[in-house]
Amino acid sequence: MPTQNSALWRRRSNRGLFIGIFGFCLGLFGIICGMFWEDLFNWIKHKEMALAPDTQVYENWKTPPIELHLDIYMYNWTNPEDFGDLSTKPILQQLGPYRFIDKPDKVNITWHPANNSVTYRRRSFYYFDAEGSVGSLDDQVTTLNAVTLSAAATAKHWNPVKRKIVDTGLKIYNREISVTKTVDEMLFTGYNDVMIDAAMALPIFGDEVKVPFDKFGWFYTRNGSADLTGVFNVFTGVDELSKLGQMHSWNYQTHTGFFDSYCGLTNGSAGEFQPPQLHPGGSVGLFTPDMCRTLRLDYEEMVEIEGLQGYKFTGGPRSVDNGTLYPENLCFCGGECVPSGVMNVTACRFDSPVFMSYPHFYNADPYYLDQVEGLEPKREDHEFYMVLEPRTGIPLEVAARFQVNMLVEPIDGIDLYTDVPRIFFPLIWFEQKVRLTPELADQLKLLPLVLLAGQIFAGLCLAIGIVLLCWAPVQHLLSSCRTRQYDVKMQHKSNGQYKSRSQFSSAEELKSKASTLLCEESAGKSLLEQNSKPATLIPKSQTGESVVTATTPLSETPESQKD
Repeated sequence: MPTQNSALWRRRSNRGLFIGIFGFCLGLFGIICGMFWEDLFNWIKHKEMALAPDTQVYENWKTPPIELHLDIYMYNWTNPEDFGDLSTKPILQQLGPYRFIDKPDKVNITWHPANNSVTYRRRSFYYFDAEGSVGSLDDQVTTLNAVTLSAAATAKHWNPVKRKIVDTGLKIYNREISVTKTVDEMLFTGYNDVMIDAAMALPIFGDEVKVPFDKFGWFYTRNGSADLTGVFNVFTGVDELSKLGQMHSWNYQTHTGFFDSYCGLTNGSAGEFQPPQLHPGGSVGLFTPDMCRTLRLDYEEMVEIEGLQGYKFTGGPRSVDNGTLYPENLCFCGGECVPSGVMNVTACRFDSPVFMSYPHFYNADPYYLDQVEGLEPKREDHEFYMVLEPRTGIPLEVAARFQVNMLVEPIDGIDLYTDVPRIFFPLIWFEQKVRLTPELADQLKLLPLVLLAGQIFAGLCLAIGIVLLCWAPVQHLLSSCRTRQYDVKMQHKSNGQYKSRSQFSSAEELKSKASTLLCEESAGKSLLEQNSKPATLIPKSQTGESVVTATTPLSETPESQKD
């Protein structure tokens, strides 16, 4: 039958075993968690960020939660009567901004699981913000007559007979190089023009004349329309998050047809997302339907937006080059190679001689700025940039700024443009700037904290596991040390007459020997007490000899008693 001490010993051994096993498992869990927590975090992020009909990302993508503003600036031409005088430059006066609240939406959404993409159209509603504007929609603005110039530029490539018909029409309708209209007419409302009416009523030129609208206005028919920007098809990122929001096709084509070679490919971002896990250096692409091309933005620096670190990508000289500075951009010439700084989008704008640039010809060749007066490019006001959160690719701040210019040049056979200088004439520029709200920034700040918390948790599990795993051996070691200390004390006390604990074969023997030692010790104390007393003699026995009692010290026993 096991004794009580052996049962206690076994219980302690089992408890130490259980604690050791638990510590081993906890430490192993900490190691695995530390090794794969980031992968698990990225997997969860992938599931939450991929576009799908039932995710929060989808709602923010379809209808952005941030209020968007569109600021429009007009150039008022103050000396149109001097145009043609080579000694005088056009003097421009900037008006605005005229601010509009932009409420975008995405419609006609169709999902394509076969290639993990989604097709949609963009639609926006614009509301004039009088408080945020500098000026009124009733302001009068004098600018270049874009309708007349477009008609003349189109006839430039025709035969002399057709060109003469256009020249006659311009004279009949008393067309001028400049036009004065209200800001409202120049923007969203539009205005009637007899040249547009004539072209629509007399289709004598067949397919060579494209008349897309019955009025002219820079944003005419754009308010509430889902047709002007085309049909987008972007990847949802379900299979690969790096493809999230990247263009697959535009108007059902993977090549726009407006530029040669790779310059016409529909690639880059549609605007809402950029590839995650960004690194300093390199560039990102932004597909712009109004220019029928992808704009490359290069990495510039790291900045802080609402307490978040972001990578700033800017539209530098490479973005608006036509091959002058960067040979790989030669295919963006579009048949009219000009100095770096403007982008030829004539083919994209119904063959009107439209050239896009940054406002005030920022980052452009000085050639353009020298042609007019009144422009003053500034980085803080005219730079195109995006600040992206590197882990997710989510835009933290965006300033999209473009300027519309039209090429005015001498055209043979068109008297109105016979003696004019060759000028890239600025007409209008617009800015759409958006910044992440503090509330959304706080949500993004949680992402690195969750990642760090998981790593800290893994480290704690590993540390606690190691402590628990070492608990039983340490306890055993401490117990052994205490046993050795006890044995040393016992050996000193017994002067080497007794065995140490380690010499006994069992706890039973150790216990028995301990009892014997206690009895002998008690007996020894009794004898010592008797030695301190005088010997007592007992009367002689019948034999006549004296008998010494037990109280007589052993050392004083007569020799006769020893025999």
